[in-house]
Amino acid sequence: MSDIIQLLPDSVANQIAAGEVIQRPASVVKELVENALDAGADEITIHIKDAGKTLIQITDNGCGMSPTDARMAFERHATSKINSANDLFCIRTMGFRGEALASIAAIADVELRTKRMEDEVGTLIHIIGSEVKTQEPVACSNGTTITVKNLFYNVPARRKFLKANTTELKHIINEIQRVALPNPDIRFSFFHNKSSLYELGKSNFRRRIVDIFGKSINQSLVPVEEETSMVNILGYVGQPKYARKTMGEQFFFVNKRYMRHPWFHKAVTQAYEKLLTSDTFPSYFLFLEIDPAAIDINVHPTKTEIKFEDDRAIWQVIFAAVRESLGKHNVVPSIDFDQSGSIDIPVRRKDSGEIHYPEIIVNRDYNPFETEKTPSFKLPKTAKTDKPNLTRWEDLYQGAQLILKSEDETLPASGFSESAKSSEGISRKKILQLKQKYILTPVKSGLMVIDQKRAHERILFEQFMEVLKSDSVASQQQLFPQTLELEAGDAELLKNILTDLHALGFDIREFGKNTFIINGTPGVLDVSLPEIIVEKLLEEYKNSPVDAKAKAKEQVAISLAKASALDYGTELKQEEIDHLIDNLFACSTPNYSPEGKKVITIIPLEEIEKSFNK
Repeated sequence: MSDIIQLLPDSVANQIAAGEVIQRPASVVKELVENALDAGADEITIHIKDAGKTLIQITDNGCGMSPTDARMAFERHATSKINSANDLFCIRTMGFRGEALASIAAIADVELRTKRMEDEVGTLIHIIGSEVKTQEPVACSNGTTITVKNLFYNVPARRKFLKANTTELKHIINEIQRVALPNPDIRFSFFHNKSSLYELGKSNFRRRIVDIFGKSINQSLVPVEEETSMVNILGYVGQPKYARKTMGEQFFFVNKRYMRHPWFHKAVTQAYEKLLTSDTFPSYFLFLEIDPAAIDINVHPTKTEIKFEDDRAIWQVIFAAVRESLGKHNVVPSIDFDQSGSIDIPVRRKDSGEIHYPEIIVNRDYNPFETEKTPSFKLPKTAKTDKPNLTRWEDLYQGAQLILKSEDETLPASGFSESAKSSEGISRKKILQLKQKYILTPVKSGLMVIDQKRAHERILFEQFMEVLKSDSVASQQQLFPQTLELEAGDAELLKNILTDLHALGFDIREFGKNTFIINGTPGVLDVSLPEIIVEKLLEEYKNSPVDAKAKAKEQVAISLAKASALDYGTELKQEEIDHLIDNLFACSTPNYSPEGKKVITIIPLEEIEKSFNK
C-alpha cells in the first residue's frame, strides 16, 4: 500500500491560512494598516471600492522595503519583528506573524510598490493567487502602496458568504477606528468609492475621539487617569446622562492594540452601578499600558483576544479608576451636609431641671418554660366608636366575594389555537402584568403567558407592512426638528435605507457630513425622542441575521418594530393591556414575533397541579 500523507502545495496552504487570517475585506484593511504603522508611517491613506470587494489600496509614507525584502514579505511566516520564541513576550509592534501578505496574495490580485528613502528607484511586485507575475524596478514615492483587487476571486465559496456592502463597509470602518483611536499622532484619510469618510489630522486622544464620533460626544467625556506598578490607565468615559441605547462606543486598548475583554467591560459597567438603566451602555475609551511580558497577545489569529498574567488585579484597578473619575467630576451622587442645613442638636441648660431617664417596662411574670404562654401585653379597650366596626366586619369581604364568584363562561375554550385566534374569551378581571415583562391571564386549559415586548413587535411589524403595501403613509411632522449626528459607519448605513424609511413615514434629510435632520416620524408611532428610535433602528438593522439586500423593506419593518416596541420594565395600565391584547389577536400571526420567536405560551393546568403534588 502506497503512502497517503503528503505536503500541501504552498498555494493551497496559503489559502487555508487565509481562512483564519482573512475573513472579510475588513481583515485585509486591518493587516495592511498595521503593517504601515510598523513601518513608521505618520500618514496613511485608505481607498476602498465596493466595500473592499473590488479594491483595497493602502498608501503610507513609512520606511519602505528593499527589492529583496519586498519579495520575502510574501513568503509564509516571513517577519522582521521576531527572531526567537522569547520575542513573543516582548512584542510592541502590531503585525508580527508574517502571515498576512502571504494569505492575501493567495486569494487576490495584489500589486506592491515600495521605495526606501535612500534608494533611487522603487520595486514593483505583482502577484495573483500566490504566483509572482512581475518583479521590476519602478519610479514611485518613498513608502509603500499595496493594492488588493478582486478579493476571494479564486475562492468563490468565501466570496459568496460576504454580506451586503453596507455591512462589510461597517466592519472596515470599525477596524479603522480601532487603529486610529490609539494613534492620534498619525494622519488617516479614508475614502469609499471616491467619497471621503474620514480626514483625521494629527491631534491628541480627546480630539481624535471627537473627530471620529462627532462633536456631540465632547461634552460627555470624563477623563480617567491612574498609574500603578502593574498597569497605567489613561482615557475617557462618558457621563451617564449621555449613555446610549446601542453599543459601539466601547474601546479597550493595550499598548495601543485594540482588544475585546468582556470581563473588563463588566468592571466599567459596575462602576456605573445605580447610575444607568439596564438598557443603556456607557461610552468608554480606555488605554492600558502594561509590561509586554505580563500579557500574551498570540492567542487568536486576529490578535484581539489578550491573556493577562493577573487580570483580577487589573479588573480592580479599572473599576476603581473609573469610579474615582466619576466621583471627581461630580457624576456619582455625593452627600453634602451643607446643602441640607446644619443638624440642630439640643443643648442642656443649667435651669432645665432634673433629667428624667427613659423607663423600661419589664413583665416580671413572664416564664419562658410555661407550655401555655400567656401574652405579655394587653389589648387596649375598645372605644365606643369602634363597636359598630366590630359588629359589621363581614361588610369588608363583600367585594372579595363578588370577585371570587366570577363565572367560567368568560374563559376561552380549551386549546392554544382558539386562544390565539380571539381575545373575546379572556376575562378582563383576571389579567395581570408580571415583572413589567409578561401578561398573565387564566384560560380553561391553564395559564396564558404573553411576552409584552414581542407582542408589541408583532403588532407594529404588521402595521408597517400594511403601510409599505398601501404606499399611503401619514407622517407626523416634528414641532422642533431633531439633529442627529452619527459616526461614519452608521451614517453610511442610514443613507442606504433612507428610501425605505421615507416609505414608512420618516422625514429624514442629510444635513452636512454624517449629520441628519429628523423632520417627521410615522404617524403610527408615538415618538417623543425620534433620534433614539433611529439609533435603535440602526443597531437592530446592523445586527440582523437577514440579508437586507434580499428583503430590504421587510427588514426595515422588522428593525423598526423592534426599535419602537415598548421595552421590558414598562408598567402598563389596565386599558393599555386590553388594547395590546386586542391588537395582538387581530394580527394575522399573533403567536410569533417578526423574527419567529414565541409571543404566547400556555402553561397547562396539569403542570401547575403536578408542581404542588411533588
